[in-house]
Amino acid sequence: MGSRRAVRSAIDWPGMRSEYCWLPPHDEPTVTRPHQVGISFSRHRAQEWESGGRAVRADIPAGAAFVTGEEGITWGGVAGTTEALEIYPDPDLVRRIAPGAPSIENALGVRDGVVFGIATLVKRAHVVGSGLTDVEASTLAHRLVAHVVGSYGGVRGPRRPVGVLDRRTVDRVTEYVDADLAATITLDRMADVAALSPFHFARAFKATTGLAPHRLVTARRLEAAKAALLTTDASVVRVAHTVGFSNVSHFRRVFRRELGVAPGELRR
Repeated sequence: MGSRRAVRSAIDWPGMRSEYCWLPPHDEPTVTRPHQVGISFSRHRAQEWESGGRAVRADIPAGAAFVTGEEGITWGGVAGTTEALEIYPDPDLVRRIAPGAPSIENALGVRDGVVFGIATLVKRAHVVGSGLTDVEASTLAHRLVAHVVGSYGGVRGPRRPVGVLDRRTVDRVTEYVDADLAATITLDRMADVAALSPFHFARAFKATTGLAPHRLVTARRLEAAKAALLTTDASVVRVAHTVGFSNVSHFRRVFRRELGVAPGELRR
């Protein structure tokens, strides 16, 4: 996965199709199709795109979610490396979960911790080959569709199951983690942010996003590390310390395990 080589892959899962891309800087426009839910795992400055006849130029933070309804997105040229995952839910699954053809509104470049958590699990299958079982993939597809319909649909989504967090709580916890990745982040403090006991928070967070709380912290730290490695000259040691890894050997092992490449290889 070098920054000069394009990588694309697609996987058909029960209830959804995922499409992953890692693209070097390019001038050619690219397209995100309608009816998808995606994450930009790379950050971009002053990125240009067009959707529904509206042109936009804005910064995109790493981890931003893009949900498309009837209108897709046409992206302009990209100055930096692009890493993104797009998930296309099965229309039959959408109709079963939300009868009546829900109208999904475009939500472009938004913070959505639920989408990020699910996309992180699916992305890992693309980049390191850690497959999901049929039941795991189907469960994630159901969670994603229920969340998207409830958050971005024009009709009321299905009732949120007991023991599942609302989007605002997940986003509040994610924002707390992002605020200081180098700090000591504990389960107790994350639970305090969610106003729950540590036990109930840990169970509810995983039931909502598919990620255990510690895996969310690791994922956010690694995404920040990856951005720093690709956009700055900081040493691997400095990057590791900046995102909360005091043991650099451990940082290298986790980076390779989760992203499929060593930190130094990423730059090359």
